[in-house]
Amino acid sequence: MEQATGARRAAVAMSGGVDSSVAALLLAQAGWACTGVTLRLYAGADAAPDGARTCCSLEDVEDARAVARRLGIRHYTFNFTEAFERDVIGRFVQGYLAGETPNPCIDCNKHIKFSALLRRAQLMGCTHVATGHYARIVRGANGRMLLQTGLDAGKDQSYMLYGMTQRELAHTLFPLGALTKAEVRALALENGFGNARKRDSQDICFVPDGDYAAFVERHTGCPCPPGDILDEAGRVVGRHRGYIRYTVGQRRGLGIAAPQPLYVRGVCPARNTVTVAGAGALYTDTVDARELNWIACDALGERPVRLLAKLRYRQPARRATAWQTGPDTLRVRFDEPQRAPAPGQALVLYDGGTVVGGGVLFSTV
Repeated sequence: MEQATGARRAAVAMSGGVDSSVAALLLAQAGWACTGVTLRLYAGADAAPDGARTCCSLEDVEDARAVARRLGIRHYTFNFTEAFERDVIGRFVQGYLAGETPNPCIDCNKHIKFSALLRRAQLMGCTHVATGHYARIVRGANGRMLLQTGLDAGKDQSYMLYGMTQRELAHTLFPLGALTKAEVRALALENGFGNARKRDSQDICFVPDGDYAAFVERHTGCPCPPGDILDEAGRVVGRHRGYIRYTVGQRRGLGIAAPQPLYVRGVCPARNTVTVAGAGALYTDTVDARELNWIACDALGERPVRLLAKLRYRQPARRATAWQTGPDTLRVRFDEPQRAPAPGQALVLYDGGTVVGGGVLFSTV
């Protein structure tokens, strides 16, 4: 890890979990002047159902503060609820209303942790922000900052970070990039952290009960009305309970008697319909993305390039050919058809272990 020199100071985003706590530990041990920062992101964080794991609750704040005290560093709690409502929750709700499958964790990284937090950190006199993400940042031979996969393949989070800019990468530290989760917990135990065995938070912190549709309806104040379920020929085969309750590839909850299993093939908000089909119809080898962000290059260009591509966080990267179809549009053709890509999901491109860039799916061909 890079040693601190001169006035190098890091604002460590401390969620109260074991990962960010060990990130602060490693930076402090490496000589960085650290300040712990916990972000208050949304109202109601303390009202999660029993057993649910959220983030930024009062318990999490206290866990982060306890680790900061143990490390002898200052700790602050910042209220980012307004920005989180606008840039994360708002985009999440609009995505579902548009019939998409959004990923709010990617938006949180893009708009909050490595944008708003970096600005606040620099106002505090910090040169860097640091988090407990399992990923690595290196400087390429051409001087460009590169985002690479974490060495623990099972915990790698580079997919969730593809939206980072060159400026953000240059001022960010990922101390856990070369560690495994087991090593991180062992370090926490060795240093007497009370959260050493704390379970990881669930992905969508502001929907602790997992009922995304109910959250969207509460947020908008408008129930999503029922409508028709159609087969691929456009025939009505059932009724849905509100299209926001359905996503591409879903099988459960359709309530349709059929000789073969049926899955959601598409959602049409304009007509308030959900289309279903057999399993074979879910596969496609070609997808399009927009809202592009490039890390390893300024742009991919129109010439086809052989790369690896991921459609989901937990999915292995697959071989594909990619090329730009416009200044902010990208087409990717996989070597083998992929199951149920959905509009709103992130498409991330890799060259080996290096993130080239990515975007948001808007169509499948």
